[in-house]
Amino acid sequence: MASLNIHGKENIVTPGFYMPNRISAEAVKALHKLLNSKVCYLVDPAFAPSAEVMSALKSCKAEIENFDFRKTTPLAVREQILTRMNAGISVVFMPGQVAKWRGTYSDVPSPFLKHVGSLHISLIPLFLGHYGTTITNLYREVDEPGCHQEFCILPKLASGPRTGERLMAIWLEKSAELFSAQPVLNTSLTTQLVHAIKRFPNVEIVDGMTGSVLTQFKALGVAMAVAKMLAKRGDKRIGVILPPGAGGVIATLSCLLAGIAPVMINYATSAAAFESTVRQAGLKTFITARKFMQKLPQFPWPPEEQLILVEDLLQKTPKLTLASHVLMAKMLPAAAICAMYKTDSRRRNDEAVILFTSGSSGEPKGVVLTHRMVLANVAQCACRLDLTDCRFLASLPIFHSFGMTVNMMLPMLSGCMVCAYPNPTDARTLNELIQKYRLTLVCATPTFGRAMLRRAEPDTFKSVRYFVLGAEKLQPDLEQEFIEKCGVYPMEGYGLTETSPVVAANMPEPAPVPGTKFFVPGTVRPGVGAMLPGIAIRITDVDDDSRELPLTERGMIWFKGANVFSGYIGRPELNKEIFHDGWFKTGDIGQMDLNGFITLGGRLSRFSKIGGEMVPHEGVELALSMGFNLSSEDSVQIAIAGVSDPQKGEALVLLSALPQHQRSSEEKEILSSIRTMLADMAYPTLWAPKYLVPVETIPVLPTGKLDLRGCKLLAEEALGIQS
Repeated sequence: MASLNIHGKENIVTPGFYMPNRISAEAVKALHKLLNSKVCYLVDPAFAPSAEVMSALKSCKAEIENFDFRKTTPLAVREQILTRMNAGISVVFMPGQVAKWRGTYSDVPSPFLKHVGSLHISLIPLFLGHYGTTITNLYREVDEPGCHQEFCILPKLASGPRTGERLMAIWLEKSAELFSAQPVLNTSLTTQLVHAIKRFPNVEIVDGMTGSVLTQFKALGVAMAVAKMLAKRGDKRIGVILPPGAGGVIATLSCLLAGIAPVMINYATSAAAFESTVRQAGLKTFITARKFMQKLPQFPWPPEEQLILVEDLLQKTPKLTLASHVLMAKMLPAAAICAMYKTDSRRRNDEAVILFTSGSSGEPKGVVLTHRMVLANVAQCACRLDLTDCRFLASLPIFHSFGMTVNMMLPMLSGCMVCAYPNPTDARTLNELIQKYRLTLVCATPTFGRAMLRRAEPDTFKSVRYFVLGAEKLQPDLEQEFIEKCGVYPMEGYGLTETSPVVAANMPEPAPVPGTKFFVPGTVRPGVGAMLPGIAIRITDVDDDSRELPLTERGMIWFKGANVFSGYIGRPELNKEIFHDGWFKTGDIGQMDLNGFITLGGRLSRFSKIGGEMVPHEGVELALSMGFNLSSEDSVQIAIAGVSDPQKGEALVLLSALPQHQRSSEEKEILSSIRTMLADMAYPTLWAPKYLVPVETIPVLPTGKLDLRGCKLLAEEALGIQS
């Protein structure tokens, strides 16, 4: 039987109207006692609780009233509830069993929540969360053995409109609070990695280029030897310039064991961005490989005296030393290794890994991922995935937060095999590796995913359970093509470097639950997925941070949770702008539905305020793509940028690489035809670009994202505008 901790007994009101996010047998018995048995439970037989819950109600000799919320009007149910309360009886609106994906924070589907909201009765929210004791089972389901339950009675919610939205916001905030309070998140990432490797010593890290295999315990042994050498240098941070794979794993582990924060260097960036990264992080030492350097002759490599080359390091280390450390990794208990390297002295909010944002809209910003943040996001991702016999394709670079957390830390902590390949653009080889090693989890950007799909056969992705696409918008035609050609459902996710990074993800549709037609969907389009557990969301007015909006209204997105960072390196003024009362202002515009799914409206930086109205650049690009009959594959041929305008504050500029837009003498005619086209498509006149700038190519980042800063600079240079 699961243990139950009760919080908020002081919030009990009798008689009261109670609404839980989910219910368990243990929670029912506790609540029944707290309400002195003077309670009635409203149950919809078509949406009934589990047999265990119904048995608990029976053992309490509880009074149960049936109703059908699909056929009973809100006014009738309201009267039913108030009649009971007027007689001194509390009422609990019982959620039933629901088809859902693992890791959902609520068993209340949106129609049920809307029904509750339409009753217009002040209610007392109840939140029930289930937690394990290890990172990969931290967030549990009610029917999973070995979990402990946290049951919270929350303050009474005032009557008024948008009850459903307000209730959801309260549940999410309590979910984040309880998740953040779990003791395992205060431990050390390094300690957790050592213990995981000891549990799964023979799990393989496969080099997709050579086919060579390194077991996790050997990687740990080499890292232990290297860590002793690194510790003697006295560096607090060391740059890691390596692709995904065994080298990246060993370098990262070595730094962590030595008490050094690895700084993942973006080797696809510009010289100016690299120089900025080195300066901001205060780097004097870098780990890389000679073979990797030869493949990147254009990269602004640091002076030789600042480089630690993996090949030289291993060659200079006595074979006996390496062998002895590998033997220690295999034979010593995890606790002994952790004590030897004092791994518990660096934990919780200490630096674990440092990443830098891509710089798509300005200079790269340094993000410290603490031990707590990485552990939290790994736990949040693990709760959604079936990691049984899971085999990862790791092709995204580890300087990308998704590549670092999901392709490196998650499989190491969960004991999953990894096949690493350094080139995410080599679609043919990636497809071959998926088939050869029967890989089950593949992560890519839509740009890379499209290239893989082009070279795929119908059975190429037969082994794949999860094909995750992120970093840029997943176009509907690409999604449909994946399904039709290969039978794979591509899962779009959403995250930021600052959130370690995953916040939300679409999933396949959940398996039906016998006896109920109700479900929380796996996917909602055009949403980017349902929130992972342990993260709270807030929506505010775009122009007024202090004006909070209902979650279902579009506005500025804010997050709070154990996976959320605490500020950029050396940017105190910026940090002051983006943090309020523990909430992080993302710069993303969006909203949430009553199933917890986020729909994005673009970055704030991808909006222009024209005549007092916010015009979405992505919306304009999509409209123009449709008007020009461009497929999503060709949409990189156009981009919208915003420039300052003395009359209306800002003006839209269309950057176009389309052949029909290359004659500057025809600019007026082209812009006029675009205005007419948009008007015919019923788009606002403010969406019509004021300027046309012909370009040879549209600037993009290595991930396939638009280079927003590059686009803006092109527009300003062409128009002679000083930013």
